[in-house]
Amino acid sequence: MTKALYPGTFDPVTYGHIDIATRAAKIFEYLTVAIYDQPLKNLFFSTAERVEMMREALRGYTNIEVESYSGLTVNFARQKGARVIVRGLRVVYDFELEYQMALTNYKLAPDVDTVCLMTSQEYAFVSSSIVKEIFLAGGCVEGLVPPHVIGALGRKVASLGDKGEGRVKLVSW
Repeated sequence: MTKALYPGTFDPVTYGHIDIATRAAKIFEYLTVAIYDQPLKNLFFSTAERVEMMREALRGYTNIEVESYSGLTVNFARQKGARVIVRGLRVVYDFELEYQMALTNYKLAPDVDTVCLMTSQEYAFVSSSIVKEIFLAGGCVEGLVPPHVIGALGRKVASLGDKGEGRVKLVSW
């Protein structure tokens, strides 16, 4: 059985992420969507919120599981028995970053390979950062994220208050 791991922060999950996950689930027998809990950036949603949004987005796919993880992605891939890390590419800039990451991961774990899937054209411009920026500025994000994510964005913004004091902070070491 070929197992794959699709890691990311997914803050929040977009239709672009869902596109990559569902296409990877057609290629590999089993896919773990791995939500990284300690990225080196400020997060809008907690790890638990991101996991729940992704689980809802992928409900109904019997060969996909969603879990959070800490530490090196290649170590989590090995722990899950995944021989492949799946990454999504939107633009040329993504390729440069993903290429560097793939080479680094190969150096750390030559038994785990990286496969990049091109995001479908209709989602090539969509990123979690753009979604948050549009939403916070009062714009419409329908067609970029599922309805349950729009609801989560609204609840999160309401919980932040006027000055955003409630924003999820990254505690880095």
